[in-house]
Amino acid sequence: MLRYFIYLAYEGTNYHGWQIQPNGMSVQECLQKALSTYLRVDIEVVGAGRTDAGVHARLMVAHFDYEGDLPDLTLLTDKLNKMLPPDISIFRICKVKPDAHARFDAISRTYKYYITTVKYPFNRHLKYRIHGMLDYGQMNLAAQTLFDYTDFTSFSKLHTDVKTNNCRIIKAEWSKEDDITWVFTIQADRFLRNMVRAIVGTLIEVGCGKMSIKDFREVIEQKNRCKAGASVPGQALFLVDIEYPAEIFI
Repeated sequence: MLRYFIYLAYEGTNYHGWQIQPNGMSVQECLQKALSTYLRVDIEVVGAGRTDAGVHARLMVAHFDYEGDLPDLTLLTDKLNKMLPPDISIFRICKVKPDAHARFDAISRTYKYYITTVKYPFNRHLKYRIHGMLDYGQMNLAAQTLFDYTDFTSFSKLHTDVKTNNCRIIKAEWSKEDDITWVFTIQADRFLRNMVRAIVGTLIEVGCGKMSIKDFREVIEQKNRCKAGASVPGQALFLVDIEYPAEIFI
């Protein structure tokens, strides 16, 4: 069996997230169906992680195994793109070592969350519109406190099946993209379910003056999801990058 990585992007509006669901279409299901149909054998696809319903990916990575060599990966990419719906696109497919794993070998993942203050029909499913002004300076100061901790239970969805809520955050900052858009960029070795949306929702409470930086720090230390802010909507969240060690590639 040979193992391959797939690099893809998707616009998540029409999907119940990445992972196969019993009651709705998922990106994983679409990809598996296309691969299985073209290769004429049942293919299981393993993603680098989960994205929730409505969340997008500018770059997602998944792996699959195939018994036999696939000599023309450019052709395979082209054929699969013709079979996939227009809101899922494959960039490339590459061969990796047999024990390489799209999820467990990832060194880091990066997400971006987009906020706008203006009503605009063409970005309503890609940005989160807020009302009123936010203090992004205070939000950035609060975001810097994330580097002081590793246990982010306060920002995790309850009753998940993970063994630990520890993560190492590498980057967390707000920046202005244009006159009407701010973006929060966060990079970590791993993320908990709902973690980014919960962090953004809590930082917004800092930005509108409902929570101080000291309060934000105490939220983390209490390790209680009920103490953090509400999760922001998923449509403004993008998975934008996943890094891997060079030695897993062939």
